[in-house]
Amino acid sequence: MNQISESLTPSDIFIGVDVSKTRLDVAVHPSGDSFSTDNDGPSITALVNRLKNLHPALIVLEATGGYEVLFVSTAGAAGLPVVVANPRQVRDFARATGRLAKTDAIDADVLALFGERVRPPVRALPDEATRHLDALVTRRHQIVAMITAEGNRLPSAPDALRRDIRAHIHWLQKKLLRLDKELHDAILQSPLWSEKDTLLQSVPGIGPRISAALLAGVPELGRLDRRQAAALVGVAPFNQDSGTLRGRRMIWGGRAAVRSSLYMAALVASRHNPII
Repeated sequence: MNQISESLTPSDIFIGVDVSKTRLDVAVHPSGDSFSTDNDGPSITALVNRLKNLHPALIVLEATGGYEVLFVSTAGAAGLPVVVANPRQVRDFARATGRLAKTDAIDADVLALFGERVRPPVRALPDEATRHLDALVTRRHQIVAMITAEGNRLPSAPDALRRDIRAHIHWLQKKLLRLDKELHDAILQSPLWSEKDTLLQSVPGIGPRISAALLAGVPELGRLDRRQAAALVGVAPFNQDSGTLRGRRMIWGGRAAVRSSLYMAALVASRHNPII
């Protein structure tokens, strides 16, 4: 394990953390120091205490499907400036700097360099209640996908399996009802969420499911203007113009799960609202 230099000023230090299921690889810029540790509670607590002594300007990691949550929540609670970057943006940055090789150590170094060069803004981290709400919304999406998949299998399934598939669909539908009640109760228990939920559902096309997806997936709502919110979610059209070429405006990036929910809201609104 390399010894981290402490001769740099806080504004000079940028840290990249590559996250896997069992390990965290850490790189420090511009010193070039690197080390790794286990991705578990005691190891993360020790790592956060070590990083606090460096007073870094920024700590950057990628979203990894949940393996990053424990580190992010622990570091955020300790007051460290943590940014969870969009993986595609980091990969584009790596290619632009000619870093085509990919290992955990290299990825951590790229993340540290990304923080130093790009300086992504630090946003408020979701609290435990918001993370719980997001987990419920994510689980609901998963169960709906399973119901759809089983429904698609049913017409072509052998007669011997159809009873089993119907029973599974029935079980999933009961689970979906329980999840919907959990979501409803969780929102009602928070005065802030309840107020936002009422406001969101006053918009034609927004129902309880999409409102819950927005509350969980975009906790920044209410602190951003409309352009910032659209870009964050990924529904802001970006120019495709270069030289004499005038291309179509396209949306991309952002928070895909929220964008999918908004697509359904727009689809419903377009069928029932003549203006839209």
